[in-house]
Amino acid sequence: MKILIDKAKKKQVDLEEEMPASHFPSLIEVEKAGEASFIQPVRSRVSAVWEYDHVRATGSVQSAVRLSCSRCLAEYELPISSDFTIFYTESKGEELDEEVELSDVELISATYSGEEIDMDPEIAEQVLLEVPYKPLCSESCRGLCPQCGADLNAGDCGCDRGQINPKMAALKKIKIEK
Repeated sequence: MKILIDKAKKKQVDLEEEMPASHFPSLIEVEKAGEASFIQPVRSRVSAVWEYDHVRATGSVQSAVRLSCSRCLAEYELPISSDFTIFYTESKGEELDEEVELSDVELISATYSGEEIDMDPEIAEQVLLEVPYKPLCSESCRGLCPQCGADLNAGDCGCDRGQINPKMAALKKIKIEK
């Protein structure tokens, strides 16, 4: 998805696109790493308008992923939806050597050079921001039994999990006075 700067300077540009996840290199890397598999194409909608000295791109992305729960290892599907706003300013070729504090606006800013803005990296980034770092099939997921490996969401396995781990047994002897 590309925004032509000359068109955005004249009037609002509305773009809509549906691309497979394989179109985005960073999403391919996530799939290769086994972190997630994309089960729907990435649908994106962007409106771009020229404001003062920058382009304001407002949009949304939607897709869906298949993930493995980090507690019980069950696979589940998660819809992804994100709204975003990015301010694009023309690159002046300047590089900063010192650390500077960024304002809220600078955190959602990017630069462009040339006559068009390629939105693909930002679209992929918005999708990746919605993929959970530690996926859970539900907040109440009980996970797997550490002794027998049974899925505790299906029911209790009968193992005695009240025993103290021998690695932590020394902590039982510690007395803390208040």
